[in-house]
Amino acid sequence: MSETADSLEDVELVRTGTAGLDDVLGGGFPARRLHLIQGDPGTGKTTLSLRFLLEGASRGERVLYVALSESREELEQVATSHRWSLDGVTVVDHSTAGGMEERETTLFQPSEVELGARMRALLEEIDRLRPSRIVLDSCSELRLLSQGPLRYRRQILALKARAGSLGSTILLIDTLASGAPEMLLQSVVHGVLTLEQLSPLYGAERRRLRISKIRGRQYRGGYHDLVIKTGGLEVFPRLVAAEHHVAYERTPVPSDVTELDALLGGGPDRGSSLLLIGPAGCGKSAIASQYSLAAARRGERVAAFAFDESSAMYLARARSLGMHLEEYMKSRRLTVQQVDPAELSPGEFAHAVRSAVEDEGARLVVIDSLNGYLNAMPEEQALALQIHELLAYLGQRGVLTLLAVAQHGLVGPDSEAPVDLSYIADAVLLFRYFEAAGRVRKAVSVVKKRSGPHEQSICELVLGAGGVHVGPALTRFQGILSGNPRLLGEGSGEEGVRR
Repeated sequence: MSETADSLEDVELVRTGTAGLDDVLGGGFPARRLHLIQGDPGTGKTTLSLRFLLEGASRGERVLYVALSESREELEQVATSHRWSLDGVTVVDHSTAGGMEERETTLFQPSEVELGARMRALLEEIDRLRPSRIVLDSCSELRLLSQGPLRYRRQILALKARAGSLGSTILLIDTLASGAPEMLLQSVVHGVLTLEQLSPLYGAERRRLRISKIRGRQYRGGYHDLVIKTGGLEVFPRLVAAEHHVAYERTPVPSDVTELDALLGGGPDRGSSLLLIGPAGCGKSAIASQYSLAAARRGERVAAFAFDESSAMYLARARSLGMHLEEYMKSRRLTVQQVDPAELSPGEFAHAVRSAVEDEGARLVVIDSLNGYLNAMPEEQALALQIHELLAYLGQRGVLTLLAVAQHGLVGPDSEAPVDLSYIADAVLLFRYFEAAGRVRKAVSVVKKRSGPHEQSICELVLGAGGVHVGPALTRFQGILSGNPRLLGEGSGEEGVRR
């Protein structure tokens, strides 16, 4: 930006009524300017613009909605679906359903006469009401009547000049179109906001927005997920970890299992991330539950996000290991949120994590598992970047994060994770199955810890009604991590295994 910081702060901003959008815009739309809201049908353009006007009406401003493609009745239906009232919003109905059809077939049949008449009526209405906020829905009607880019541009410039003289902020609604008309409109307006709707192979549609330009203003670039709910749009600004640093003491976080803490050199550090990786059923979720229980006992708040099982199953599994988490859920020290990957966008999930940390004060976050998070991603190649930013944010807030990843396959050397995130995590706890004395056993080891020393041994992990137990080092075995263990020395029975 060529403008100085002082000049950026001096720009008067108009709140949109959508908190997340105001965040993306850096406070709101610049006042007394022309802004373009473009997107395909169903992306939320009308909902956004109505909320913009209602925000102005709530502040005692005069607001005007010019309907060129929808009738007042249709607008009232949209407002009713969001439990809004259009009281305080002046609606000028220039749609065919609003009575223009009769005038078009008598006085205004030629397009050039009709366009001139509509623009004169619109400008007269603006002069009479002198509104501070105006929505024109939609520009595609004016484009069709103009029958040429030059005349279309002149009409938009006339509207821009009149609004500027009256101090009005105008939102122009337009559908995405190819060719010169769209680029022409983008060059005239002060800001451009694009709404998109994506259709994944499975699950609900995903919506997002992007700011293409705002002259003389800094804004949050990139794509931002959004959903349309009763009450308007909910926008989830893209997470930027560097903006959320707080001071905290980097100390080990114990699990209350002495042997497990010893493996990790006292425990994972606060503000770090611990990756729990291994085949299905090897104990990843059990270890995560143990850390959750220990934190809740200390009076800390824990937020668990379950992608692969219901909240009831999450609690039942913990209960089978002697971990009674229900009492901590009643006191809100522990929250377990069941996540449906087919219905949740990555931006919405990041917002839920932020809410748990900033609003609820969570000091431990459990994501179980990243496989479910991967399924929630419309673009798999962006998963590592999304996780990296989320972990960086949690680290800046002093939150310990536990991430479970299930590898493909149960045993053998071909087990691999759907995505390699070991380089992102600060510590990695690796789980394996091995066979000994005719029984399937579990092994656990620490293969990475960035801060401080950790135990190098591979130990047996035992899960039962008494909870989580970590046995002594499996010194009699070789090849456990490769999936082909063999017993060294004499004794292949139970006693030899223990030795």
